[in-house]
Amino acid sequence: MPLPKPPTKRADMLTDVDFTSQPKAAKTTVKSTSKSAPSGNARQNVAAILSAPTPAPTLELVKPAKAPAAAPTATVSEAPRPTRKASRKPTTPVKIAATPIVADKGPGSPAAKPTSTAPTAAPVSYTGPSVRRKRDVGGPAKLFVLDTNVLLHDPMSLFRFDEHDIYLPMITLEELDGHKKGMTEVARNARQVSRELDTLATDLSTRQQVDPASGIALAKTGHIEAKGKLYFQTTGLAVELPVGLPQGKADNQILGVVQALRTQHHGREVVLVSKDINMRIKARALGLTAEDYFNDKTLEDGDLLYTGVQALAADFWERHAKGMESWQQGGITFYRITGPAVPTLMVNQFVYLESPGVTPWYGKVTEITGKSAVLRTLKDYANNKHSAWGVTARNREQNFALNLLLDPECDFVTLTGSAGTGKTLITLAAALSQVLDERRYTEIIVTRVTVPVGDDIGFLPGTEEEKMSPWMGALDDNLEVLARGDSTAGEWGRAATTELVRSKIKIKSLNFMRGRTFLNKFVIIDEAQNLTPKQMKTLITRAGPGTKIVCLGNLAQIDTPYLTEGSSGLTYAVDKFKGWPHGGHVTLARGERSRLADFASEVL
Repeated sequence: MPLPKPPTKRADMLTDVDFTSQPKAAKTTVKSTSKSAPSGNARQNVAAILSAPTPAPTLELVKPAKAPAAAPTATVSEAPRPTRKASRKPTTPVKIAATPIVADKGPGSPAAKPTSTAPTAAPVSYTGPSVRRKRDVGGPAKLFVLDTNVLLHDPMSLFRFDEHDIYLPMITLEELDGHKKGMTEVARNARQVSRELDTLATDLSTRQQVDPASGIALAKTGHIEAKGKLYFQTTGLAVELPVGLPQGKADNQILGVVQALRTQHHGREVVLVSKDINMRIKARALGLTAEDYFNDKTLEDGDLLYTGVQALAADFWERHAKGMESWQQGGITFYRITGPAVPTLMVNQFVYLESPGVTPWYGKVTEITGKSAVLRTLKDYANNKHSAWGVTARNREQNFALNLLLDPECDFVTLTGSAGTGKTLITLAAALSQVLDERRYTEIIVTRVTVPVGDDIGFLPGTEEEKMSPWMGALDDNLEVLARGDSTAGEWGRAATTELVRSKIKIKSLNFMRGRTFLNKFVIIDEAQNLTPKQMKTLITRAGPGTKIVCLGNLAQIDTPYLTEGSSGLTYAVDKFKGWPHGGHVTLARGERSRLADFASEVL
């Protein structure tokens, strides 16, 4: 078919008045009887359409035909706005059927209404993220039966089991009622658990009681991480225990409840959670599933604790030489690096590079921004010129620790290590240097947990400081070492120095720390491994402006009952403060007390 000639005149846009005044043209339908070339009339119509000025095309929604015609038809219009209603080959429109997301219905909820969808030629399924939370384990949620000691150990344990359900036997509530009186930690936890249970059992909107048999949503009080429900024992259960187990004991009654629940819920796993080792042993002997309460443990293995020190590879500078920047400021050299080692670093983490025949290099990470990190060199406190109150570092880790202790920008320091590594000595030397020489802090406050190693010796007479004196023998020993450092001073000079030092050191008890605020103080918490996470939080939050807190401890010497390396407050603090720009941690590795103490730490 020959193409039409181009128009001789330039097309002009019609005004609204001219466009509306145009008469509507009649529609002509051309049917094609075969797949051969179009007829002469069709050619003339197509030529007329191509030669007419065509405005911008518009899109219209057209309902799909119910059934395709026997022969395809092409509907054309001679109007300025032609509309194409059908193509040469009919196509069935594709509808995207979005899968409806329906919330879980409880046993008493009405059933969902059936919905019908029109059949489509090519349905497209919804592959986006689901709104419903997937369960961690396939199948129904577990049912955890909590022992009383779990609630007394952690009052918030009700909300620590994710999507699983909690079941409380009636004897557990009776035991909580028996422990609520007093001022001890156990009594406070019992009262807190009772308040949480009262809030859950009461409807917050109407102040009416909730039916406990149907389960109470644990997330109703704002703990959105708890997806399960709380169930109380409301009826008697058929308990069958061996004859050797007395029925009147509370632990045996809880075991009977677990056994009855396992019989009732065949397709559901019923688990007893208890901190009592003997109770877990009896449960396993009866064929019941029993577990310890692990949520209070920061780490499963003490070897995974953050050490604060990282060794660099021998080819570290070669692998990170590309794009490296270096500058000096105040006698300190800074390096900005990018490379594979940056994701493994943390702020205030110490790094070192030691190779045979090469001068060792020690540095600290001061900044991490995206894929780059800034390292800085350290002050060498192993040199006598940089000693702190006459004390110099004897090994690499002590040098790192002194850099943290003497850094005014570091507000919280934790030092761990075995016995004889010098934790207390270097901390006390750094404190005296900043209190008496630099006047950075006004005084030193020393405290510790009064947990005896053996039997308690009873009540001690005197004031608070006199009562704490027997617990501060380590402080007196280290002060004696520091007083001997000045060999030029005579006996009177050493006595005057000792008196001055003692006037700047205050010994405080943990029992009277609540509500206090320390301003410009250097606080030393000795034997911090015996603190619980709650006690550690209480002490750290006492810090006011200009205060530095140092926690010392040996995780291998925990004397507090029911505390382990994973649940100690010192482990909790080290793990939570790692990477904070104003906090640091160092694990001291080498003992410097004596060869006898070092050998005893290894073999005993």
